[in-house]
Amino acid sequence: MQKPVLEICVDNAEGLFAAIEGGADRIELCAALSVGGLTPSRGFMALAGRQAIPVYAMIRPRSGGFVFSPEEVEMMKSDIDAARATGLAGVVLGASLPDGRLDAATLATLCRHAAGLDLTLHRAFDVTPDKREALEAAVALGFSRILTSGGRPTALEGVDLLAELVEQAGERISIMPGAGVRPQSAPALLERLVVRELHASCSARYAEDDRQLIELSFAAREMLRTDAGSVRALKTLLAQSVANRRSRPAALH
Repeated sequence: MQKPVLEICVDNAEGLFAAIEGGADRIELCAALSVGGLTPSRGFMALAGRQAIPVYAMIRPRSGGFVFSPEEVEMMKSDIDAARATGLAGVVLGASLPDGRLDAATLATLCRHAAGLDLTLHRAFDVTPDKREALEAAVALGFSRILTSGGRPTALEGVDLLAELVEQAGERISIMPGAGVRPQSAPALLERLVVRELHASCSARYAEDDRQLIELSFAAREMLRTDAGSVRALKTLLAQSVANRRSRPAALH
């Protein structure tokens, strides 16, 4: 069994270094986590690429749905080039057809363009009408993992479907639960799931203290900040879950 991997999503330099301080095993690098994550700037990619930790860039050119125009696909290809040039380990992709099914043709184009980089399918998976079909498509496209909440607002709410997906996936592709994964909710999630990867933001709320920025609408009244302590706690819970499974008799697996 592979070592457990805790992936932390961040959208600023402070969050990147807090996640590393807390012991994150991998980073999902984004901009604008408030809208689900967008492609980070090339400068942010370059900063992250200099760190001694695998970093994957979110490749998503805008907020909203995942149906992309040919022009947006070209933008995404350029962003994949930037991820490769700045030394990142992988990219996080997703694309949908108007009916919610995965856009296999667009994804195949993007996956080919990302040759040499590891691939994560993002939560475009969660809006697909048939998750089992989408899982098989992801395997065929060569993704290493699927980031999913089981089609629900949080992974804990989607745990029943997540368990089915883990069983279907076997060793072919990793199912990585994400959305609402915190130290407080992780034990209940890990009790139900046999997974080796978790995705979380490990963020804590704090008040923006620059009143002038707030008054001029340049800053939100309440902000989120990656919390190194939460990263450490979540990593410990994941490691304990994997270790406990290893120690059980084979008949109980």
